[in-house]
Amino acid sequence: MNCIIIEDDQLSRRVLEEYIKKTDNLELVASFQNAIDAINHLGNQAKVDLVFLDIELPQMSGVEFLESLKSSPQVIITSSKDKYALQAFDFNVTDYLLKPVRYPRFYKAVDKAFKMEKLYEVNRIDDEIFIKKGPSLIKLAYDDIIWIEALENYVILNTEKEKYTIHFTMKAMEKTLPQHKFQRIHRSYIIHLRKISSIHEKNVDLSYSGKVQTLPIGKSYKDRLLKEIKTMK
Repeated sequence: MNCIIIEDDQLSRRVLEEYIKKTDNLELVASFQNAIDAINHLGNQAKVDLVFLDIELPQMSGVEFLESLKSSPQVIITSSKDKYALQAFDFNVTDYLLKPVRYPRFYKAVDKAFKMEKLYEVNRIDDEIFIKKGPSLIKLAYDDIIWIEALENYVILNTEKEKYTIHFTMKAMEKTLPQHKFQRIHRSYIIHLRKISSIHEKNVDLSYSGKVQTLPIGKSYKDRLLKEIKTMK
């Protein structure tokens, strides 16, 4: 997995660099002292699978960095304080490490990221996804999914005829679903772009089979959505 570090403390950054160096299948692409340089790096189409992110950073905080990402890689937070944990997990981060970080705890977090990455690859199949329903695997076409809703450690895939509840995170869904078909509009919702019938100040209407589903949209997500869709003024 390709990874980057965003950490303004030099000692903490060096510790992470050493840990990454001795961990198989983990490749350090770049190391940054601030989030702005990292965003520019990601904007240059650099392939990054995992980010080690400090929360308290100069110019732009770790939370602001997370909010700025259109399609986020996996993120492992590294912080000297635990007070940001709940806020960080709102973004479905992979793990939260308290400094000073010891290697066994570091490796546990990375192993979790490895397993999540394998899960993404297993589920990513052209225009369809296989989901678990009881003891069986059900094939579901992407175009049958109208919206996805977060539910603690699960997500609900809403289709015209049925709802499927699976043990998955929203971050994992974002990475699994094709970006040209789906976009996140809220911390709790991902929608199929072709189902949009109208976009309002604080919500989006989805239309299917004569029905309308209204979902909330966050400001930052709305800005990204408007950049993606074609509009006429």
